Amino acid sequence: MTVRGIRSAASGPKTTGAGSEASGPRATAAILAIILISYFMVLLDNSVIFTGLSSIRDGLGLTPTALSWVQDAYTLVFGGLLLLGARAGDLVGRRRLFTAGLAIFGGASLLIGLAPSGEFMIAARALQGVGAAVVAPTSLALIAAYFEGEARKKAVAWYAATAGIGASLGLLVGGALTDLVSWRAAFLINVPIAIAMIVGARLVLTETPRRRGNFDVIGAACATLGMGALVFAVIESAEYGWTSSRVIVALAVGVVLLTVLVANESRARQPIMPLRLFRSRERSGAYAVRFLYLGAMIGFFYFTTQLLQDGLGFTPFQAGLAFLPMTAVNFAVALAIPRLSRRHSNSLLLFAGMIGSLAGMFWLSRVGPGDTYLSAVALPMVLIGAGQGLVFAPLTNAGIAGVDASDAGAASGLLNTAHQLGMAFGLGILVAISADAGDGLGGAASVTHRVGVALTGGSILLAVALAVVILVLMPTARFRVGRIRPPVRDEA
Repeated sequence: MTVRGIRSAASGPKTTGAGSEASGPRATAAILAIILISYFMVLLDNSVIFTGLSSIRDGLGLTPTALSWVQDAYTLVFGGLLLLGARAGDLVGRRRLFTAGLAIFGGASLLIGLAPSGEFMIAARALQGVGAAVVAPTSLALIAAYFEGEARKKAVAWYAATAGIGASLGLLVGGALTDLVSWRAAFLINVPIAIAMIVGARLVLTETPRRRGNFDVIGAACATLGMGALVFAVIESAEYGWTSSRVIVALAVGVVLLTVLVANESRARQPIMPLRLFRSRERSGAYAVRFLYLGAMIGFFYFTTQLLQDGLGFTPFQAGLAFLPMTAVNFAVALAIPRLSRRHSNSLLLFAGMIGSLAGMFWLSRVGPGDTYLSAVALPMVLIGAGQGLVFAPLTNAGIAGVDASDAGAASGLLNTAHQLGMAFGLGILVAISADAGDGLGGAASVTHRVGVALTGGSILLAVALAVVILVLMPTARFRVGRIRPPVRDEA
């Protein structure tokens, strides 16, 4: 399948609310390319940092704690602002917000590439998280606006393929640029891409109708600060422990703010997080599975990179190349999803993907100091790549199934929030449980033992996600037939 093969069922973005209008004819392939390249750029920066961390530490003279914030500042802001970024598109127009997010992301990337100190870089990474929190949910909302029926299903498959391979290719790109040029190049490359996408978006996208009304200030503040507090607590727990006062206070603040959020959303006229989105068993299950799945996957990338470099002696570029078995299989399977979904139900594809991911993760967790790359890493990666290629499209379809076009931004925001918070929570938990593993062993034995403990924890997360698939998603009638409907009013 190629992008050219995707045919739009409409001549422009459609809405079902008052004041909706259709835009003039647009080149479907160009629209999808702009959306996917922009989303891919954001995903790339989630992982491009991993293979360059050692060079960043040495180049800027960072302590281990400061180095962790190079990634944590981005994750914290990204996860905390996602719902706000998603809902803002419904009020100000998605094309306008999309281009603004690209401008912020590209500008922050330039600042990171020119960073003279660690503190400057951490602040710029936080700013980059603001841009990512706008671009990621808006990209999926634009797909919901421009594509319907079979065309929408194929567009979502490409979106899911982008999500599945972004992290893997980020490691390859980051490793190659770090080895051949500099870690700074991995961020500076975003600048021309962002500029090109801004120009392209203004040429081929039409503005979606703006919704009139009051902005949910209380909901926005509670969602942003509450999620930010929870992400902060998980991140800090890896260094200070779950019983530390800063972690306990952050958790308490997060729980209180999110409780206020739920109470406020039940009464707000135009809520930032419509509670009706959770009334669908299918969507709620998809959010939960995505949260758990990404918690395991971020652990896979984070710890396998350490295994390759510290345990097997790979260079950053070699470590990036080592992920190619996963990337190649992932991409091939993800592109075959539209064809497979015509023959098999979404539930079967998701079930098979979860089984493959779990089998590969558990196999990789058994790694030992004397094992070789081929048998202990590459072969498990093939299973994980195939599983990931099967998982993302059904999960994405389920997460936006049956959503009214006016709620597309909020639904895509929740999907991406589950994605980012799942990574933050998952990584924090896996780092915490493996922190003391392998102490006293020394050398490769210490590394492989720590990685094994962390990936065993990732296997448990995947097992829980599989249980949610079986108990919650598979019994859903609409999910079983393997179809996603065009945007209609939420039936709840």
